[in-house]
Amino acid sequence: MQRDAAALSVSGNVVLEALQIASLRAQIRVVEQIIADDEHLLKLVRAEHDEGVVSRTDVLIALSQTDHDRTLLPPLRQGLSAARDALTILVGAAPVDWAPPEFDLDTLTLPQDLPVALPSELVHRRPDILAAEAQLQLAGTAVGIATANLYPHLVLSAPLAGTGLLPGGPSEVAWTLLGDFTAPIFHGGSLRAEERAARDDYRSAFAAYRQVVLEAFGQVADSLQALVNDADELVSQQRALDSASDSLELTRHSYEAGSNGYVEVLDAQRLREQALLGRVQADTQRYVDSVKLLLAAGGRVDPRLLAGG
Repeated sequence: MQRDAAALSVSGNVVLEALQIASLRAQIRVVEQIIADDEHLLKLVRAEHDEGVVSRTDVLIALSQTDHDRTLLPPLRQGLSAARDALTILVGAAPVDWAPPEFDLDTLTLPQDLPVALPSELVHRRPDILAAEAQLQLAGTAVGIATANLYPHLVLSAPLAGTGLLPGGPSEVAWTLLGDFTAPIFHGGSLRAEERAARDDYRSAFAAYRQVVLEAFGQVADSLQALVNDADELVSQQRALDSASDSLELTRHSYEAGSNGYVEVLDAQRLREQALLGRVQADTQRYVDSVKLLLAAGGRVDPRLLAGG
């Protein structure tokens, strides 16, 4: 089970690094276009200043904006280099011997219908839960307690994130939701030392098992809530992109009709590119949170077992 846990962790990190590479490449392309537009705009403003149309202040504002946007590029390039090296190491190669593929965000796809809820049975196969359950079963054997039916059966959904299943929430509410998931109460008279030790070991194993299950359920609920928020963010970013695209089209028509100068066109174009950058980041976050959900559910979600998706 430790090997399964390690394999799941490595495969998840590989996918996340690949997503990081794809996202950074897309962001770099957008920022490079923003900088090119800045430089074009600066050139026009300087020409208009030489002709006495605009003031020196306008030139300084355009120059300041260009310099600011140029600072966005080096961190993105550094992040891309680091992500490539990290992926190379994850696949067991040296950066000088192997280069990762040039992942493209536009070629990636998500399942058409992401789940809004998952049955807890899906999470049961997580390596950490199985390992804790094995330890509990071993401890239970020493005191004659069956542990096969201890695992809670419920539907995990985003609203559970606010009812105590996440760290910091009211634990009593959480365990009420999980039902009778409590350690057995031992009754009887005096106990021999070895019996008391065996039951103490069982209580300890049970506490560890309960904590592992609670954390796993919390991770799933958190991931489901993140996907809900990602969907809202994606809609907002798409609206911003659509509005900026419409504004750019109108500004271009006005320019062709002689109502606007080309500076207005460049400004509108730059706003659209900034909206495109926001869309890239929203897309990336949705991919990342989808991967985190799959990892929290043990690495695979069987569509036949989805609840509410």
